[in-house]
Amino acid sequence: MPTYRKESHIRSILKGISWRIVATADTIAVVLFVTCLNGNCSLESAIKIGALEFIIKFLVYYLHERVWQNILQNKTVDKKQTLHKTISWRIIATTMTFLISGTILETFDEIAMFIALTELFTKFVLYYLHERLWLKLPLGKVRQFFLGKKT
Repeated sequence: MPTYRKESHIRSILKGISWRIVATADTIAVVLFVTCLNGNCSLESAIKIGALEFIIKFLVYYLHERVWQNILQNKTVDKKQTLHKTISWRIIATTMTFLISGTILETFDEIAMFIALTELFTKFVLYYLHERLWLKLPLGKVRQFFLGKKT
């Protein structure tokens, strides 16, 4: 099992960007799916919600990541701890999705709720897999790959 060591701010930012790319693509697909099921397909709304989420959730994700850095620092990270981190993020992110969707769609009804609940399940799996993948990436190698710096 990997040991969770203090990550650099750059790694947290890169991890946040990679997550937001995956998450935003999922959000756009979910919003499009839900609005089409409702008979009101709206690619425009899907892109607006995805774009707003990218910006807002990137900042919140970064803060969440840094808090978990302190919680898990120098501990062996097993699947249970990854699950706890995933659950904490999903509570925050699903609430934000409902609020952002309701704001963009101008109604906090069952459509905004269905978007948030659908995303709850899709993103739960995606986030967990994203976390496990990033645990396998050696510290310093990401910075070296992206910035060309040696650690």
